[in-house]
Amino acid sequence: MHSWVQRLLTTATTAALLLLAACCAASAFDAFHVPSVQAQAHVTKINRFHKQLNGNDKVTLTFNLSANLESLFTWSTKQVFVFLTAEYENSKNSLNQVSLWDHIIPDKDKANLQVEVKSKYPLIDQGSSLRGKKVQLVLHWHVMPKAGVMIRDRMALSEFNLPDSYTS
Repeated sequence: MHSWVQRLLTTATTAALLLLAACCAASAFDAFHVPSVQAQAHVTKINRFHKQLNGNDKVTLTFNLSANLESLFTWSTKQVFVFLTAEYENSKNSLNQVSLWDHIIPDKDKANLQVEVKSKYPLIDQGSSLRGKKVQLVLHWHVMPKAGVMIRDRMALSEFNLPDSYTS
């Protein structure tokens, strides 16, 4: 005959294993979830474009961003980290990525973004190669689940050209 402590431990172990199996199954089913993100972004104004004292180019921008990220949320999504980058090429690197703006979306109710915002972080190039460059705006997101693997993705939104000369 088993004691009541052994029966309690057996029940607790069985419950924990069932919970683990449910989490694994849910994470596996989330792998088949295909979100349909819709987003647009465009630069409305180049606020300032100048050369810093150390020789680096620095640009501050104002841009419009509209994005519907509701489809990223499933039952296991804790939050979504979304950020906008500027991507361009120069003679030193085939790909330069600079983060311009970021935001944490805590739930599905706040996943429909409509913002006109000045870049949170300036676009700074190590050197003076930004004049006349074609820059692409790219929206990135990281889906952080309550259980399972973090999912990352990105979407190219628009392109713009920087001026050929510095502005103040």
